[in-house]
Amino acid sequence: MGAVIKRELSGYFSSPIGYIVLAVFYIFSGYYFLVTLLSNISTLNYVFSSMFTIVLFLMPILTMRMWSEDKRQKTDQILFTAPVRLLPVTLGKYFAALIVYTLALCINLVYAIVISFFAAPDWAVFVGNMIGLFLLGAALIAIGMFISSLTENQVVAAVGSFAVSLFILLTDTLASVVGVDFISAIIEGLSFNGHYTNFTSGILDAVDLIFFLSVSVVFIFLTVRVFEKKRWS
Repeated sequence: MGAVIKRELSGYFSSPIGYIVLAVFYIFSGYYFLVTLLSNISTLNYVFSSMFTIVLFLMPILTMRMWSEDKRQKTDQILFTAPVRLLPVTLGKYFAALIVYTLALCINLVYAIVISFFAAPDWAVFVGNMIGLFLLGAALIAIGMFISSLTENQVVAAVGSFAVSLFILLTDTLASVVGVDFISAIIEGLSFNGHYTNFTSGILDAVDLIFFLSVSVVFIFLTVRVFEKKRWS
């Protein structure tokens, strides 16, 4: 797994993808932080709540090459012939993307330190926000990785992930227009924004934690199944 992580991290930063993801994240979070300062707000809640949409549409850029590039270059065939377990390889790719995303999140620590010079931050709320944004990204990376495993075209993988992100963004609206109560309740239960909002208030609810962790586990499992099926077909 370690070798896969090193290889993938090298791939992110030997191409523009890693730098683009970090730059876009820093630009938007910096903008929202500037608005926070100009509004004399002593918390970063606005930054975290505003980054929900940015992360939704940034993760497809990070994940579009995870498997698509290997499939295009046919290096994924090694997995089907070599006596290696697919889960560690998949997790290696997943954790590499998660490391890049975590590097982006670290800028929020700088913002919190700056805020601390003007007011005493509520560190419990800040930690809750960080956990929420981390789990959101972790779930979206797993989804994007699965979509990337289905095609050898990076553009198709990116477009597919963008479509899923758009659906996630519109979930709350869809729930409000559905006339059937139990269907609306199900859609609300699957709302990423609904589960994420609690974190922005500093609320650590086990239901929200389990939701994002479950999404990550399910799509990692599905990614492994895609290649297990090909290995034995």
